[in-house]
Amino acid sequence: MHGLMQSHPLLISSLIEHAAVAHPHAEIVSRTSQGGIARHSYADIAGRAKQLAGALRALGVVEGARVGTMAWNGHRHIEVLYGSSGIGVVAHTINPRLFPEQLEYIINHAGDSLLFFDVSFLPLIERLAPRLKSVQRFIALASRAEMPRSTALDLLCYEELIGSHDEGLRWPQLDERTASTLCYTSGTTGHPKGVLYSHRSTVLHSMTACMVDAMSLSGADSVLLAAPMFHANGWGLPYSAALSGASLLLPGPTVDGRSLYELMRSEGVTILAGVPTVLLMLQQYVEAHGLQPSGELELRRIFTGGAAVPRSVVEFYERAFNARILHAWGMTETSPIGTVGGLLRKHEHLSRDERIDVVLKQGRAPYGVELKLAGLDGQTQPRDGRTPGRLFVRGHWVASCYFGAEDSSALDGEGWFDTGDIATIDPDGYLQITDRAKDVIKSGGEWISSIALENAAMSHPAVLEAAAIGVPHAKWQERPFLLVVRRPDGSIAREELLAHLAGKVAKWWLPDGIAFVPELPHTATGKLQKTMLRERYAQGEFRE
Repeated sequence: MHGLMQSHPLLISSLIEHAAVAHPHAEIVSRTSQGGIARHSYADIAGRAKQLAGALRALGVVEGARVGTMAWNGHRHIEVLYGSSGIGVVAHTINPRLFPEQLEYIINHAGDSLLFFDVSFLPLIERLAPRLKSVQRFIALASRAEMPRSTALDLLCYEELIGSHDEGLRWPQLDERTASTLCYTSGTTGHPKGVLYSHRSTVLHSMTACMVDAMSLSGADSVLLAAPMFHANGWGLPYSAALSGASLLLPGPTVDGRSLYELMRSEGVTILAGVPTVLLMLQQYVEAHGLQPSGELELRRIFTGGAAVPRSVVEFYERAFNARILHAWGMTETSPIGTVGGLLRKHEHLSRDERIDVVLKQGRAPYGVELKLAGLDGQTQPRDGRTPGRLFVRGHWVASCYFGAEDSSALDGEGWFDTGDIATIDPDGYLQITDRAKDVIKSGGEWISSIALENAAMSHPAVLEAAAIGVPHAKWQERPFLLVVRRPDGSIAREELLAHLAGKVAKWWLPDGIAFVPELPHTATGKLQKTMLRERYAQGEFRE
């Protein structure tokens, strides 16, 4: 017997239509490439998305086709996401920070028929264009006055393209399992892999993001999206903000500390979403200018992930901003929310340091996500907060296979996806990532967490960033070596840092070598590029 309830497909178009009707005063505010501010209501965005959908149909783009975007966070980028997905076309958000060879590969692999781009990327687009096999038209996300000149390409103007169509289009009632957006992993080893989201997975992910124990979004919020939309669709915030009625602030190409601070002050931002690197830049700006953010900003919550956030950053934002950090874990394959941090009632009476210990964990899995730890023998590990294991995940918005490899499942026999992370889970369900499986340092039959060693180093006030890697050792298999970037105004020597570490990690974890370097290499998604570091320092030869 079935229940006697209405049944409607979970479609992305329903999110923007709901926002247009239910949240008429909420805005999408964009900083343009020219430095100005553009303001649109959700109703404006819904209408412009319909205009784009009409333009796509007029260009002959059919359901299931892919259209690429190479753009910063801006209202036109949002319109492409809604306008294409709304008619069954797949929006492929492209990370412009990838190497040109990787960009060529993923655009050809995706089979993008159109490529929308911000004008600042024209030189890159012109270099790539001769090698892009499927792209038929290039569309500059600009008005006629903003259009760049190109002798190599016949460009279409976005505003003229949508201006020739009205807002009368009716969104089709698609199957909710229809593909909606395509995101590629950063590809630190091998080719990037495509993760193909569906309307159903995206809407369910958006609902969960709005939950109190997740991002706790509401119509009272103003969200500054400093996580780029080519990172798992801006962590799903273009969708969850529309669902909840939160205003959305899009910083465009400028995510330096000064620009973010100005937006937060002028727009009354209550939530900031960005990777720890962005938080560090903002912290340095505030400290360098002696600002008092808690007295002039409305920021109350910070959603961060992509890398472990240092304790010093949590302490700074609580002290200077009076803002609570929500630490999260996820990946492109999990849309990306896998876990979100937050405190339980039992934590209310903890000391400050004990409470931060909980915040530094990656949080608990919301409804819709299941987690499992497996040992080297494949057996499930206990949730005791001490026993590490390889992290597996499954759920409503977790990938089942990769685009272009539909005949090859990415899951094991029980439907679990291997994340490649090593982690612990405590009795309350809090996940703590201790390392990537490929980054954990294996010494004398034991595991040393590179993340824990890095965080211990970064707890010193003179250390800006640190990377711990394992290098070969004749007796112990591997030993830890540490690369350190000093703060611009910081001074620290090897002996002082070793003494600092000695009070925070086990003696056998102490690095055999330390190098002070001007900077560390990062991937296109802002993560430490440890593969490069291991290749460069394979013999443990460190020179300052």
